[in-house]
Amino acid sequence: MTETDLQSLRHAVVGRGRLGTALTAALRAAGLTVDGPLGREPDLGGADVVILAVPDGEIAAAAAAVPPGPLVGHCSGATTLAPLAPHEAFSLHPLMTISPEGADFSGASAAVAGSTDRAEAVAAALARALGMRPLEVVDEDRGAYHAAASIAANFLVTLEAAAERLAATAGVDREALAPLVRAALENWIELGGRRALTGPIARGDHETVARQRAAIAERTPDLLPLFDALADATRDLAAAAAGATR
Repeated sequence: MTETDLQSLRHAVVGRGRLGTALTAALRAAGLTVDGPLGREPDLGGADVVILAVPDGEIAAAAAAVPPGPLVGHCSGATTLAPLAPHEAFSLHPLMTISPEGADFSGASAAVAGSTDRAEAVAAALARALGMRPLEVVDEDRGAYHAAASIAANFLVTLEAAAERLAATAGVDREALAPLVRAALENWIELGGRRALTGPIARGDHETVARQRAAIAERTPDLLPLFDALADATRDLAAAAAGATR
């Protein structure tokens, strides 16, 4: 299945949330025939491929409403293909955050799976049509894959929000932290966690870490458990990095 083959198919996207809206626009921009984004009780007549961009808990009900015939896929990272039975099924999960303004899928990866070779080929071709790199993720790996995605995206935002709160007590705004965050992230992308790690824990500067902890305890005490957990994890990473260089 190629992107050219997809152009002979009629696609329907069900779900009017961020992902459904962004997917519909991107698939159209790729030159595919797309109906949508469609809401509840959609008219799916004539569709060869139905993509369900709905919450995980609604996938089974949405799939049950699709008449026999088309390939049916969902966009969940954590869900297996089971809720799509008895349809010929696939999954396509863009490894990309979707903002209210939409998303640029180009350059991202996408987890794909299929209940048949044809279904998996369609999922991979859709990913490539959107400029994404398809990655096969089997059912037993879905939980670990999606947890990693949540840590990489959701927890990163939570962590930076905590840093923003603490910085504000010193009169420092988010804009001042942004170059540091970007540089740290780019270093991780290029070097990996062990080589990118910097700061007082990596240097073994225990007195500075103690002063940091005291400041957090005074100004944002609710963040202390988070700081302690991250400090412990950072010490483990620093120790692993030191061991790797010996």
